[in-house]
Amino acid sequence: MNTLSYRTVSANSRTADKQWVLIDADQEVLGRVASVAAKFLRGKYKTSYTPHVDCGDNVIIINAEKIKLTGNKMTDKVYVRHTGYPGGQRFATPKELLQGDPVREASKVKVGGVHRRQIRVIEHAVKGMLPKNKLGAKLFNNLKVYVGSEHPHEANQPRVIKLNEIK
Repeated sequence: MNTLSYRTVSANSRTADKQWVLIDADQEVLGRVASVAAKFLRGKYKTSYTPHVDCGDNVIIINAEKIKLTGNKMTDKVYVRHTGYPGGQRFATPKELLQGDPVREASKVKVGGVHRRQIRVIEHAVKGMLPKNKLGAKLFNNLKVYVGSEHPHEANQPRVIKLNEIK
């Protein structure tokens, strides 16, 4: 009996097969999009999944401004952040974030081609589903979220993921 055939194979950064995946968030539920994106970022669907290695895919999410939230979450859910100054606690609802920043829209100034406030809802949800350590921070860098259907990663030939076909 050949014992080498039963050896456990652990992926590392050189052997990880990283691909590009495209998810269209148009009229999709936020939690469903975020959980599928986190699963692909971790690489948990791969047979070579290794918990301590970045063996997941690069994920592109388009149409971030058209995301849906179920129930009353659009107005009742609150994102809290702090500026670092006394009395600097700021509150925002997903509705406020998805409407965009009126100051930037008036001046037509965009950050990296998209409005940061509109993509922050998806980024916050996905980041909460990743590990809270250095690996989670590294995995989060593999997530690209865009407002609208345009994205600059066509050269990478991402494969399109249909959320209703994922189990």
